[in-house]
Formats: sequence, C-alpha cells, structure tokens
Amino acid sequence: MLSLRYPLILASGSPRRKQLMTDAGFTFIVEIRPTDEVFPDDMPADDVAEYLACQKATQFRHDLDERIVLCADTVVILDGKILNKPQDEADARRMLRALSGQTHRVRTGVCVLAPDGNGNIQQESFTDETQVTFATLTDDEITYYIRECHPFDKAGAYGAQDFIGLVGIEHLEGSFYTVMGLPTHRVYQVLKEFSKSESVNDRAAGAVKE
Repeated sequence: MLSLRYPLILASGSPRRKQLMTDAGFTFIVEIRPTDEVFPDDMPADDVAEYLACQKATQFRHDLDERIVLCADTVVILDGKILNKPQDEADARRMLRALSGQTHRVRTGVCVLAPDGNGNIQQESFTDETQVTFATLTDDEITYYIRECHPFDKAGAYGAQDFIGLVGIEHLEGSFYTVMGLPTHRVYQVLKEFSKSESVNDRAAGAVKE
C-alpha cells in the first residue's frame, strides 16, 4: 500500500478502473472533466490510447494544485484498425463478429500529472498492450451478451470480465487488467515515484523491528 505525497484523482468514470484502483489499495476521488476524444486522422493506431489519456490530463493542468491526476484510455485494434465504442446493437454485433476467432490487440494508455515540488508539473505517460485471442463466437452467444450486458460503453464492444470474456477469451499475452482498462502493475510503479519516503507498511514493519 502506497502513501502518496498528494491526494490522488482518478479522472475516469469507468467503474472497472475505479474497482481496480480500489483493489490495488489506493485511496482516491473520482473527478471527470469532459474531453473531446478525437485524434489526428493520420495518427498511428498504436499511439492513440496514450494520446487520448494525455488529452484528458490536459484538462487538469491549469488547476492541478497539490494533487496527482491519473488518466487512462483503452483502444481495441483489429487488423490495424481501431474498434471504438459501438454506436448501437448492430454496431456491437458487427464488432463481436469481427473479433470472433481472431487475435486482436488491446492498448491502454495512461497519463499521470503531479507537482514536482518546485512549482512545476511533472507528466509521465506510457502504453501497455495485451494480445487477446477469441474463440469462435456463435450468433446466439453474441445476442445473449449484447442483451444482458449492454456493452455500449466499452471499446470493441466487450468487457473481458463479462460473459463474452469468460466464455470467449482463449488466450492472453500480457496483463488481463490492461484489457479491463488499467495496467495496474505499471500504474503502481509510476505512482511509487510520488509516494512518501516510506509507505505505511514499511513504517509499521520498522516499528516492530525496533
């Protein structure tokens, strides 16, 4: 458990990211600021997630104060093309049929803003990727998933933790949590840079030894 020097803001409305940060032991508040999730037409698909995460972080630069802000964005890439959030049921069905029996890539970009202690803002960003292989999905499975889980807020029209992930994902190369929307192992390492000199657990352990 990290004891951070400044309060932590999770700039995401995703319930999955909120749960992952909670399970990782972080104390934070959620603050969402509207951001146009657009990117240049000629931007390589591999760069989009990190670019959008940094765009979200930009909304906090003018009034960051003594806070740490964590932003993230996830994209699903199949055959070099990004599958965004589906617009409707037909769009979700199209995406899931395209993913069926194929291997695709999920890239989650993360951007962290924090005071550097000298009146400036420090920014760190990165992207983590996981390759996901789906079994062949039947139309009945796709229909059931869309009807029961309403995946319209999810990139690529699916959540790895939902029915379609539970029965359809055959193989992963990378972090499962990156597919869920936040590579917690890498987030933890970055936030370590903004922790106090010792964590709560370290101080407790030192007290026991003494």
